[in-house]
Parts: sequence; structure tokens; C-alpha cells
Amino acid sequence: MNASWLQWVRGIVTIRVRGEGLELLVNRALAKGLQLWSISRTSGGELVCQVAVGDFFKLRPLLKETGCRVHVAGRKGMPFWLRRVEKRLFFGAGLVLFFVGMYLLSSLIWSIDVKGNEKLSEEHILKVAKQQGLYPFQWSFRLPDTSDLQRDLTRSLPGAAWVGVEKRGTKITIQIVETTKPAPSPPVDPRHIIAAADAVITDIQAETGRPVVNRNQKVKRGDILISGILGDENHNMLVPAHGKVRGLVWHEYDIASPLTRKVQVYTGEVMTRWYGVAFGRALKVSGYGKIPYQYFETIRHEEQAAYRTWSLPLGRIKETIREVRLDKIPVPAAEAKTIGLNQARADILSKAGADAVVRAENILHEKTENGKVYMKVLFEVEQSIAAEQPLVQMQGE
Repeated sequence: MNASWLQWVRGIVTIRVRGEGLELLVNRALAKGLQLWSISRTSGGELVCQVAVGDFFKLRPLLKETGCRVHVAGRKGMPFWLRRVEKRLFFGAGLVLFFVGMYLLSSLIWSIDVKGNEKLSEEHILKVAKQQGLYPFQWSFRLPDTSDLQRDLTRSLPGAAWVGVEKRGTKITIQIVETTKPAPSPPVDPRHIIAAADAVITDIQAETGRPVVNRNQKVKRGDILISGILGDENHNMLVPAHGKVRGLVWHEYDIASPLTRKVQVYTGEVMTRWYGVAFGRALKVSGYGKIPYQYFETIRHEEQAAYRTWSLPLGRIKETIREVRLDKIPVPAAEAKTIGLNQARADILSKAGADAVVRAENILHEKTENGKVYMKVLFEVEQSIAAEQPLVQMQGE
């Protein structure tokens, strides 16, 4: 039992020997004090035995002398066990280090975004957050409790009604709700409400001041609509006139609408570029060279690495560049006419105000030449025509 244990400690090699001088090899090995045991012959004429690791290397000179060849059939014992353990130990240590590294990377705060701030500068907010222990490359487990952090940031940021802190993986988002202070109303000087354009009055509502025109009355640009003078010549008072006045205003438009339309068509040619992303920086790794297309469309898709619920500062970007060509397709004259009128209406309403309404339109002249439809159109628009005129300036004149 003790001999077997010692042999296991030293290491045991099972060998298969073939050649003409097998008996001579065994005799010389035993004569030199080498330990061979479990000696047997196979049906193929080979010699199978076990030998200690140290004695195995001493067999080499004897193999040359006897013209035999050896093949290792098995290994066991402490030296081989330790070698396997060593390999597994390095693998296990590498695996542990990998997960420890992943945990440490995911436990750091990589970026801080600030949202909702208009009056407060982002630089000042980040400075205050750093004083509270919140800054990039800070350990997540060292951060104060979220509710305490929100409370302290709200107290430390004058002008902030509420501060929210949200953590998603390695990213922190600071949401700011600023206090709103009503702007002080400036003192209003006495004034008239006058017509901003030639029009026919459709509605007049005076809140302060004295209306001096009626519905369906024609007025010219600059005429007084609501007077800021109350009373008569002997007893009067100047007030800031205020109210709503709407009227019909005529707009004349020259429209040129093309009889062709450019459309974008994919040719089927595609080029792909890949970028590696690390810590907010992108490095191109494929798709070098100039884009070989005259017209193209670029579609960008970004992927970020993640471990469970943590977002890692690593990823990749795929850019798909598709070649396109611009084709011209004919547009019927009726459709071109409709497109031109719609564009003119949209332009009128954008200038006349959100409450403006096109009441009528009259095409004064129409012709088709040089690949376009030309029209002269008169639009009748109901809109606000109120404008202010200070009474102080009027008296100074």
C-alpha cells in the first residue's frame, strides 16, 4: 500500500514497447535498477508495462541500444494531477478576473446627462452634482441614496423647483424642473389700435378704448380702429386701447408650379461601414475610401453592449449607404395647379396668423409654358388687422 502510494506521488507512466529486443530491454532496465511492473505482452507482440516518471527518461539510452521503440499509453500520479490543476487554475483565475473586471466596469458611472435645464447652465449643475458625490468614474455603490441625492441637489440649485436622478446601468440622467417666475408686465403707454392693411371690417371687439369703425366698413392701412382717447375735446383721458379687430384682406399672388417632380429611387447598390465605439469615441474599422455614389442616403444604426441591466461604454455603429438616383416624373396640369394653390394658401396663413381663414380665391390669369403652370390669383382672407400706434408719438408729430 505504501509502495503504491509512493509510486502515485512520483508519477506513473504506462508504456507500450515494440521491437526485436524486448527481453533484452527488460533485463538491462532491471539490471540498472529501473522499476518496471505490471509487465505483459499483447497479442500483437508488444510489451506493456508501467514505469515511474523518473525511470521513464532513463529508458531512452536503453531503447537505442536494443532497437526498441516506445509509446506512452497513459499517465497518472501527482505530477500529472498537479499539471491539470494548474491549467484549470489559470483558466479559473482568468474567468474570475473577467467577471471581476465586468463587475467593476459596470459599477462605474460613465456618463451624466442633464435634461430640462434652460436658465441653469449644465456646467453649474454638474459642478453642484460633483459636490454631492455624483460625477463620472464614481463608483455606483458610493453614491448617496437617490432620494437624498435629489433632495440635496434641489436645495443646492437655486432656480430649480425639482431635481430628479435616474440611474440606468452606467448612465445617470439628471432631470431639472426650473422655477417659473412670471415676467413683470411692463407699463403700457396710451395708444390707438390702427389698421395694419386695407380691409373690410368683419368683427370689432374693444376691451379698452373707443371703437370708431363698424362692421362692413372699408378702412385703409393706418386708419384708427379703436381710439385711445376717451371723452371730448375739453374733458378727455388717454388710455392704452386694446381689442380684437378682424377684416377681409386681399392678397395677390404670382404662382409658378412645375409640371415635373423629382423623386428619389434606390438603385440597389449598397455600401456598409462599421465603427467600433469605446467610451464615447468611434473608430472606423471597415468601409474605407470615398463613397462611390453621386447621390446616396445614409442609414445609421448603433448597438451598445450591455451586461444584464447595465449599459457598458462599448458598442458598434453600422452605416448603410444606399445609392439613389433622382428621376423626373410628369405631373398633370390640374395636379400642378392644385399644388401651387395649396402652397400659396399655406404661405398666406403662415404670414397672416393662426386664426386667419381663406374665404375666397379668384384666378385672374393662367397659362402653361416652359414646363410650368403660371397663375395670378387673388385671395380673400379674413384675418386680424389690429396694430398699435403710441399716442405719445402721435402727439409729438
